[in-house]
Amino acid sequence: MIVNTNKCLHCGGCVGCCPKNAIFLCDTILTFNDDCNRCGRCIRLCPVGAISMEGKQ
Repeated sequence: MIVNTNKCLHCGGCVGCCPKNAIFLCDTILTFNDDCNRCGRCIRLCPVGAISMEGKQ
């Protein structure tokens, strides 16, 4: 997963929507751990389109 740090509002919505608890908001940086199954929920939920799937920007 790729996060556009210029767009990200750090709202944390993606963290709460992840069914695998694979997204972490550390200060102002979003990180994804190996539990991410690329379901795309965070992409659909992001109000500013800051998250994309690797290779599908």
